[in-house]
Amino acid sequence: DNEIVSSLPLQMSLYFNVYFFPFWWLSTVVILHLKYPVLSDYYKFILVTIMILTSLIEVIRLYLGYMGNLQEKVPELAGFWLLSLLLQLPIILFLLFNEGVKIQPLERAVHIVFAFFLAFQVIAAFVTLKRMVNKLATHFRLKEFHRLEEHPVPGFYSLDKEESAVPVAGRGP
Repeated sequence: DNEIVSSLPLQMSLYFNVYFFPFWWLSTVVILHLKYPVLSDYYKFILVTIMILTSLIEVIRLYLGYMGNLQEKVPELAGFWLLSLLLQLPIILFLLFNEGVKIQPLERAVHIVFAFFLAFQVIAAFVTLKRMVNKLATHFRLKEFHRLEEHPVPGFYSLDKEESAVPVAGRGP
């Protein structure tokens, strides 16, 4: 009844991601500062916006991941999964594969590591979410079953006299 369904691999990934993110952020900001003069105006705007959004989203995402996984809360883990899949992963793939942002070797390396973290976390969070939802659904059904056993609904388990007369095929009146 007290089966733990939180994921140790997901938790380890989140733990290492917490320590990796400041390194990723610092190296990306330094590289952005160095290449800023040679970027076109719209890439300057896009990259600054991405850095601000990624920083805010990552803090929220990691918090939701920790709370959702450790406390086995489905809404928090689902929020973590959605932020990872729909926001962070496309942003990091844009930074990794768009050659218009003049990608530097250090930048490519930290983006690849970050993309691996995200891809692993998306898969692990999906599997963990599935297990959590199945556990909660089973727990809910068992509670309902026990409630019905303790307080039966009159006429629910047995049919009335009019309904119990079922005609059998092949027999006449």
